Amino acid sequence: MTLQLDDIDLKILALLQQHGRLANQELASLVGLSASPCSRRVKALEEAGFIAGYATLLDPKHFDLQLTAYIQVRLEKHSQAILDAFELAMSSYDEVLECCLLTGSDADYQLKVLVCDMEAFKRFLLEKLTTQQDIAGIRSSFVLKQVKNQTAIPLPKS
Repeated sequence: MTLQLDDIDLKILALLQQHGRLANQELASLVGLSASPCSRRVKALEEAGFIAGYATLLDPKHFDLQLTAYIQVRLEKHSQAILDAFELAMSSYDEVLECCLLTGSDADYQLKVLVCDMEAFKRFLLEKLTTQQDIAGIRSSFVLKQVKNQTAIPLPKS
């Protein structure tokens, strides 16, 4: 059975995306419910998979992580085994925040990498990324300024 979202569910989701630490009582007040029904709705949203989890977002600057790079990787071959091996390797590297398989590009994958400085980037590139088999090309771009960074997804309007 699929959960049908109503206006209150959408308000709950929007508020939790922006303020994940809201106490149930405060959340209930903001959406116009009492605490018990609000708690039941949140539990139903979790069980239905609309809420994938909860996280605390950290500021990388406080951990001396100053350099963000986007790396496009082109592979020589595209068998499922090669793709799986590349994805497994990228998933194991702490520096890789995102790894996306692409279409409509010369690259096969795009990585978002976060490191402290150019020396750390060089180590990642030479000791980890380029040691992977079947890489045909790598193109790196460095973030000069982050204009927008949001984790909340757009929700449908009611």
